[in-house]
Amino acid sequence: MSSANSDTPTRILESTLALLEAPGGKLPTMSDIAKAAGVSRQAVYLHYPSRTDVLIAATRYQDQMLDMDTALAPSRTAANGRERLDAFVTAWCNHVPKIHGVARAIMALTSTDAEAKAAWDIRMTDLREGCAAAVAALARDGTLPDSMDQAKATDLLWALLSIRNWENLTQTCGWEQSRYAMTIRAMAVATLTQDTGPLTDALACPEPPA
Repeated sequence: MSSANSDTPTRILESTLALLEAPGGKLPTMSDIAKAAGVSRQAVYLHYPSRTDVLIAATRYQDQMLDMDTALAPSRTAANGRERLDAFVTAWCNHVPKIHGVARAIMALTSTDAEAKAAWDIRMTDLREGCAAAVAALARDGTLPDSMDQAKATDLLWALLSIRNWENLTQTCGWEQSRYAMTIRAMAVATLTQDTGPLTDALACPEPPA
C-alpha cells in the first residue's frame, strides 16, 4: 500500500492500516507503527500526538482511499427521506466488509485499551451522524412513524448497522453479503418509514434478486 514517495503522515497511516489488517492483527504500538513506516517514533508523535489520534486518522484515511464520499453521494443528494435512508444503508452495508479487518482489531481491545475505545467511539459517532441525517430527512418528509421520535429512530438505525450484526450474520451464520445488505435495507425501510415498498419483500424471499 505504501510507496517510497509517500509523505510521512501518509506512510504512517498506511503502515497503521497494514498492521491492523495483518493476519492476527493486533493494536500496534507507536513503536510498531514507526518501524513499519520507516520513521522515528518521534516523527509519529510529531504528526499524531497519541495512538488515539493515529487510529482515528487511519480509519478516516481508509474511508478516503475507499472513496466513501462517492458511495454516500446518492444518499446526500436523494430526492426524499426514504431514498436517502435506503442509499445511506446501502453505502454502509457495502462498506463494512472493506473495513472489517481494521475494525475488528480495534473493537477487540475497546474493553481494555482506552485509546482503542476512544478511536472506536469516534468511528461510531461518525456513523451515528450519518444515521441522524437520514432520519432527519424522513422527519422532514413526514414519513417517520408517529410512534418514533428522531432520537429513538437514530438509535435504532445505528444499532441495526452495527459491525457486530454484520459479523454475526455473514461470519457466524454464513449469509451471503448480498442477502445481508438486502435484508438490512428492507428492515430499515420497514421499521423507520410509513411508506414501505418493494424492499420489504427481501425479508421473506429465499434469495435476493440476481
